[in-house]
Amino acid sequence: MSRETLNARRLLCPLPVIRTQDKVKQLMPGDQLEVIGTDPGLMQDIPTWCRINGHKVLELGSDGHDYIVVLEVGALKQ
Repeated sequence: MSRETLNARRLLCPLPVIRTQDKVKQLMPGDQLEVIGTDPGLMQDIPTWCRINGHKVLELGSDGHDYIVVLEVGALKQ
């Protein structure tokens, strides 16, 4: 299992989701991806995308400047 970070700062919807999708394709099931962005929509968009695509949200949070979502990659769909 590995943990990667995706910098989605200064990107607006739908780019954080698109970049997350592209990054997840490079990962293996069980790997974790931390997505950091400045668009507050990230807090709803990424979890919705995860639910639709079989990934698990492990953490949601904000440090006051950035929004952070940590997800675990599920079984990849063909």
